[in-house]
Amino acid sequence: MSERIIITLAQLNQTAGDLQGNTARILEAAGKAAQNSDILLTPELSVCGYPPEDLLLMDSFIRDCGLKLEEIRTASEAWPNLAILVGHPSRREGKLYNCVSVVKGGKILLCYEKKELPNYGVFDEARYFFPGGEQKQVFQIKDTVFGIAVCEDVWFENASKAAKAQGAQILLIPNASPYEEGKLNQRLEKIKNNVTALGMDAVYVNMAGAQDEIVFDGASFACSQEGVLARLAYFDAALGQVAVENGRVVKGAVEPQPEAVELLYRALVTGFRDYVQKNKFKGIVLGLSGGVDSALVLKIAVDAVGADNTLAVMMPSVYTSSLSRRDALALADRLGVRFETISIQDGYSAFEFMLARQFQGKPKDVTEENLQARIRGVILMAISNKFSSMVATTGNKSEMAVGYSTLYGDLAGGYAVLKDVYKTQVYEICRWLNRAQNVFPETILTRPPTAELRENQKDQDSLPDYGVLDGILKRFIEEREDTHQIVKAGYKHEDVQRVLTMLQRAEYKRRQSPIGPKVTKVAFGRDWRFPVTDKYKL
Repeated sequence: MSERIIITLAQLNQTAGDLQGNTARILEAAGKAAQNSDILLTPELSVCGYPPEDLLLMDSFIRDCGLKLEEIRTASEAWPNLAILVGHPSRREGKLYNCVSVVKGGKILLCYEKKELPNYGVFDEARYFFPGGEQKQVFQIKDTVFGIAVCEDVWFENASKAAKAQGAQILLIPNASPYEEGKLNQRLEKIKNNVTALGMDAVYVNMAGAQDEIVFDGASFACSQEGVLARLAYFDAALGQVAVENGRVVKGAVEPQPEAVELLYRALVTGFRDYVQKNKFKGIVLGLSGGVDSALVLKIAVDAVGADNTLAVMMPSVYTSSLSRRDALALADRLGVRFETISIQDGYSAFEFMLARQFQGKPKDVTEENLQARIRGVILMAISNKFSSMVATTGNKSEMAVGYSTLYGDLAGGYAVLKDVYKTQVYEICRWLNRAQNVFPETILTRPPTAELRENQKDQDSLPDYGVLDGILKRFIEEREDTHQIVKAGYKHEDVQRVLTMLQRAEYKRRQSPIGPKVTKVAFGRDWRFPVTDKYKL
């Protein structure tokens, strides 16, 4: 009879550059796993965090990562029966590799170098690493042979085939795979095609938490040709175990997959929470306008860092409606956050007086609208400075795409949690939340959206209907369709041209906007690299 093997999956929330903290979490997991496990599987680059970016260009950083690996090797002497798979950068013959070492009983049994280096979207591994070549990528525990492949390796078949050729029965796959819509099913499809189709079961561990713009959804799993056999929690750090008998994974507990809107919301909360906590901000401050975007950001902030750490500030002008005031106050009361009202009218009047000579004879236009937004930005940044809190901006992807925002106004802040969320998705999330919790006053969701910077202003005075706008934007940004293809899909040529012209002109604003969590296939930031000075007609 085959000996039973227990694998502990360490779904860790690591931080780039936190070598001490990351190593401590690995060793803590190892101490727990050693009680009854044979293998501990940690995520990709678990020692240094992912992505370490240009820290990898520093010799001292690579050296210090090596010292932490040595610390883990030394500590492993206390657990002679536990094989620890740990991810780290390593230099060999002048070349840097993305590695996974198998550490057991004070020895390094194997150091595997990642073969496939992603160089698209948020990934730029070819900037730092060399691809691994032909190498040993298997080791044996009891009577079972385990292979190793790292993240992108299993999106192709070469690494899996090499492991299989070396006798692997089960493939262990450390990952730092970011969340985006549809990614969970995409991972399973790649594993099915490139791993289990070869006759190997797969054990896949993913990172949890967030690092700057990137959110890691966890959801580590084991699967065979029959499907998913075990799955850990989504987004949160966790330890889980799978058993192996006769060279096959034994079916265990499977965390059910939430619906798409819940996954999206949890990704936003996770990204927000980790950005605030890992950067040690003492609290959150945001402008609460009575509109849907700031309402959703307030709810995310409360779920991420707590009502006690969140301040909502209403900053009315003469254009702010009584409905906006009532809705903002009602929402703040429902969520239990601190709420303050600071009128911008005196500040606006002072600026009008200061600029009266320069603006003499000129009619009012967008200048005065932007001035209001910038006064609000100054107020929020002053509160931020005084109380060491972070300003959460409230603009969404639709607005950011077409420049419906004000530099040094509503774009001023530390984190844009809705940066990759279209306006239509904002409403979808809010309605989903209301079904379960009745969070938002109904008028926030039903009134026409408005910036309230002039009399009777509506967003659709300046923009197409959001359903049309978002449809065009998604086709261009995420599907890479051109004008002809978008028109062929049923959109009016004049609408497409108008939207894409606004998109192109707004690039300079996007370059100066805060970072925010990536949740779609193509997010503004690392995914999006269009020139600011651009004469090509879209």
